[in-house]
Amino acid sequence: MIKNIVVIGAGTMGNGIAHTFAQSGFSVNLVDVSQDALDRGLKTITTNLDRIIAKGNLTEEQKAETLGNIKTFTELKDAVTNADLVVEAATENQDLKLKIFAQMDEFAPENCILSTNTSSISITKIAAATKRADKVIGMHFMNPVPIMKLVEIIKGYSTSKETFDAIYEMSKNLGKVPVEVNDYPGFVANRILMPMINESIETLYNGVAGVEEIDTVMKLGMAHPMGPLQLADFIGLDVCLAILNVMYDGFKNPKYAPNPLLVNMVMAGKLGVKSGEGFYDYSESKKAEKVAEMFSK
Repeated sequence: MIKNIVVIGAGTMGNGIAHTFAQSGFSVNLVDVSQDALDRGLKTITTNLDRIIAKGNLTEEQKAETLGNIKTFTELKDAVTNADLVVEAATENQDLKLKIFAQMDEFAPENCILSTNTSSISITKIAAATKRADKVIGMHFMNPVPIMKLVEIIKGYSTSKETFDAIYEMSKNLGKVPVEVNDYPGFVANRILMPMINESIETLYNGVAGVEEIDTVMKLGMAHPMGPLQLADFIGLDVCLAILNVMYDGFKNPKYAPNPLLVNMVMAGKLGVKSGEGFYDYSESKKAEKVAEMFSK
């Protein structure tokens, strides 16, 4: 039975995953390289729990229990001693993930399942960095993790049926809707989403329409809750670029090649909400209410 969870990375995805497990009663060890990052992660979890309380969906006692289920660590070796499942949620960087998985394989108990929240990198390649490929699997949560129901469960080439079944059932116990996916670049969510975002940037780049116009067409015409350019800002333009590059390298198909505007914006540090500017200006509000000066008429 999976009881003890280790989450690696206290950033947006990591703290959301830790929050979700802890609120469901699991014991969670949250790991990051610095105590400052861990403190920021815990602050975010506390703020998000307060929002749930304000909506009447959680009590103060449940908040206290959730936070009590989380311990923080700066050393991976110490965190994974009694782990049943490790969820890696570090930066979407292949070399970094391979290094982390080699360390997890060395320090985690023999029967521990090793999972990654990668949104595009090959599970099979990640598993090859370990000596337990049958116990390596992908768990691609959606952001914001405590709210979004979907989890893509990605099987690597050697992932065992026992590992898959255990993670699939546990995901349902988290209140999520798990979907079985095979190991190809981008999986399902990003294989469909990222070309749409890239084409939206291409449409802007070619002067077909402006930022607000493109987003409005997709929201009102296609019933999307937010436009693709706003969504790209929310995800992070650097993350979008990294995923597109993985898909382009994996398929060698030019339709996945990132648009030059996206490349330039990332090089310029215009990453979306987290940097304060992307296709929209977030200096005064985290909502996409003002188009960035570069794209304003």
